[in-house]
Amino acid sequence: MPKITLSQLPVSGLFAVMKPSGPTSMSVINDLKQLVGNSRLFVEADKLEKRGKGKIPTKGKRAREIVKMGQGGTLDPLADGVLVVGIGKGTKRLDEFLDCVKEYRTTALLGCETDTYDSEGSRVRVAPWRHVTREAVESALNKFRGEIQQAPPIFSALKMEGRPLYDYARKGIPLPRPIEKRKVTIHSLDILEWKGSDHQFRWPEKEFTSDEKKAMEKALEGVEENPIIKDELEPAVGDESPTAFVLSMKVSGGTYVRSIVHDLGHAVGSAAHVVTLTRSRQGRFALEPAADSEDKGCIPWDVFSRASESEGDVGEDGWTQWEREVIDRLEIVEGPKPKKTS
Repeated sequence: MPKITLSQLPVSGLFAVMKPSGPTSMSVINDLKQLVGNSRLFVEADKLEKRGKGKIPTKGKRAREIVKMGQGGTLDPLADGVLVVGIGKGTKRLDEFLDCVKEYRTTALLGCETDTYDSEGSRVRVAPWRHVTREAVESALNKFRGEIQQAPPIFSALKMEGRPLYDYARKGIPLPRPIEKRKVTIHSLDILEWKGSDHQFRWPEKEFTSDEKKAMEKALEGVEENPIIKDELEPAVGDESPTAFVLSMKVSGGTYVRSIVHDLGHAVGSAAHVVTLTRSRQGRFALEPAADSEDKGCIPWDVFSRASESEGDVGEDGWTQWEREVIDRLEIVEGPKPKKTS
């Protein structure tokens, strides 16, 4: 464990946690703030003594005065994996993780596309999927490798003329112009596992109503030729599950993994959406750091969830278990020590 002297305290830095699937990235940061804001590792000892330990506000000036925290790239609630956290002066370094190379593993489920492009959304359209073979998918992947132009999902918070894209789609307001594509680089894209129908994934139960489909068609008028959204059902065969497969990819910052899966579904004459998503690397932080590299690993989330219930005993080194885990993986960001306030 790196040696941190009393003269260095409090420190600023960067570390990564393994975010679980379910909570939002912001809720993860807010939960961490309760531990970080009560630790002499990151907060001046005299401030801790003066106010005592207690619940830390998560918003506003008071929260920033106690401890400044942020994350270097949001993960959807569905997604798990690497979430880079900045503390103190480390927050000034978080921008470098927005544009860095990232790696993902994602499971795609064929035959259905959703408004969010993942299993958290509602079914927009279903399409035939039995004709799609592994060879067909591998051939289609060639279209997505290298430098490509990628359109963000219409159900996203990106704004066009001051209005979020999802607002156009939900209210049936025609888009004033096509969604602007962005240039991204797909360094690698491969099938990691072909699950076929041997899995437990299912399409979302919630479906778009006919009015919702008409609203989305209206939003797309003028930017797409004859935008008709309709189901193309194929006969059910017992309890057969639609085909699923796992992709691994290394991509540039700004890439929408969900859009790759959605567009890939179209490319093979079907539809598809994301059912699992794991960020396995973000810059130099990785779930499985290479032994012969300077990669840094992630702290499992249960380390913090256990500490939230009980921080545990302080060891002979003066630190609790969660603090030792952070120190072991912490990248210290140097800078002038904060001035003490009376």
